[in-house]
Amino acid sequence: MIFLWYPKCSTCQKAKAWLDARGVSYDLRDIKTDRPSVDELRDWYRQSGLPLRRFFNTSGLQYRALGLKDRLPAMTEAEQLELLASDGMLVKRPLLVGGRFALPGFKAADWAEALHVES
Repeated sequence: MIFLWYPKCSTCQKAKAWLDARGVSYDLRDIKTDRPSVDELRDWYRQSGLPLRRFFNTSGLQYRALGLKDRLPAMTEAEQLELLASDGMLVKRPLLVGGRFALPGFKAADWAEALHVES
C-alpha cells in the first residue's frame, strides 16, 4: 500500500497517525517531492470509481491560482491527468492506494472500510 502525503499538511499527519494506530503498513511517499506519474494517476483514478475532479486539491493555492474551478470542465481527461502529474500540490491529499482501492482525502470511515479495520 502507498500513502501519499505532504508532511506539513495537518490532515495528512492525522491520517498517518490513524494508520499507525491501527498497525497498517504502507510505503510513505511525499506527494510534493515524489509526485505521481500520469500512468499512476490514471490507474488510481480508474481504480477509485470516483470522478477525476475528486483527485484535485480544490482548497490549494495552486488550484485557485490557475483558475481550475472554471478551466477543468473544458479539459480532457488526458489534460487533467497531465496537469495533476505536473505538480504534486494539485493532487488531493492524503491519498491512500491499495490493491483494489484509491482513496483521495482522509475520511476515517471510508479508510476503515477499505482496510477492514476499526475506524
